[in-house]
Amino acid sequence: MSETTIRSYTRETEQTKTETEHGEQHSCPECSGQLITDEEHGETVCTDCGLVVEQDAVDRGPEWRAFDSSERSSKSRVGAPTTKMMHDKGLSTNIGWQNRDAYGKALSSNQRRQMQRLRTWNERFRTRDSKERNLKQALGEIDRMASALGLPKAVRETASVIYRRALDENLLPGRSIEGVATASLYAAARQMGNPRSLDEFAAVSRVEKMEMTRTYRYVVRELKLEVQPADPEQYVPRFVSRLELSDEVEREARSLLRGAKEAGITSGKSPVGLAAAAVYAAALLTNEKVTQSQVGTVADISEVTIRNRYKELLEVDHGELFG
Repeated sequence: MSETTIRSYTRETEQTKTETEHGEQHSCPECSGQLITDEEHGETVCTDCGLVVEQDAVDRGPEWRAFDSSERSSKSRVGAPTTKMMHDKGLSTNIGWQNRDAYGKALSSNQRRQMQRLRTWNERFRTRDSKERNLKQALGEIDRMASALGLPKAVRETASVIYRRALDENLLPGRSIEGVATASLYAAARQMGNPRSLDEFAAVSRVEKMEMTRTYRYVVRELKLEVQPADPEQYVPRFVSRLELSDEVEREARSLLRGAKEAGITSGKSPVGLAAAAVYAAALLTNEKVTQSQVGTVADISEVTIRNRYKELLEVDHGELFG
């Protein structure tokens, strides 16, 4: 028996075995001959009489190519990834709000009423108890505030984890859902190196600034979160971008802040005020036009704070320039 015949027989045997395992027909209905699958043309044919038993077969294999086991493993798909930003981690079904079918045609009135009932029951099944309803409302609030503040997905995920911990450890009684959600997002932004000022959070939150700070301290203390003091340099890129200044201004502002940190004049001062003052001072040093009012509007601080801080920064950097 030739090598070609052996390879052909082995391939046909393996295909027949696979078809048998899937419960499919494995013999020709006309002559009881052996069937093989032509994957290139999507057909199942008889090797003896040539009868096409099946055509337009579904290709159940992947549409991508893999050249080793690690690549094949990385490309395998098992559905949408889970996420902490949804109360059910994204494992449930979500019925869309569009009243159209798969072809884009509008549904009839009876179909629209039926779809609305399905949406109602789907929402009821997705939130089975008060804890899940609480979590759904809080995560929606976190996503809304994060979108308004331009915070990345990593910060939202971290905030969701912090809120879940607060809920599991029963920290919510006596406090509003919005307050704990805001505190979780504020702590997550600080942890992930994307801080925002309290005034910025107060502008998008549904709770007062006093309640937000009180809840934040409580959550950090009870959950033992490690939150480092905000670094003024973390605010600089955002301020420079909003003022449409050059990269040279950003580099100079960072240099001023590092010099102030080494001189020990940043202790006890607002990091937002220091960052805004450093950007204004750097713009002066690089001969780029920007006013104290513009910087104050972007950083949401007063012009008086900018004047006081930028002189201190320049004194450290240029000695007796303002002495």
